[in-house]
Amino acid sequence: MPRIPGVNHLRAVRALEKAGFEIARQGKHIVMTKDNRILTIPRHNPINAFTMGGIVRDAGLSVDEFKDLL
Repeated sequence: MPRIPGVNHLRAVRALEKAGFEIARQGKHIVMTKDNRILTIPRHNPINAFTMGGIVRDAGLSVDEFKDLL
């Protein structure tokens, strides 16, 4: 799993919005959707590197694409 250390959850949400995801609901986690993909972003600062890598993989993005969106 790719490592993306030290990403603030708000920066991650903004980057995923640039990739076309929309916020479906918020609570202790932020749930984002795009077509049939559903992502759950924890409200941790920073988000664990392994967790962020999994979110990026589930979003269908490469690490480099995600870093460009940041």
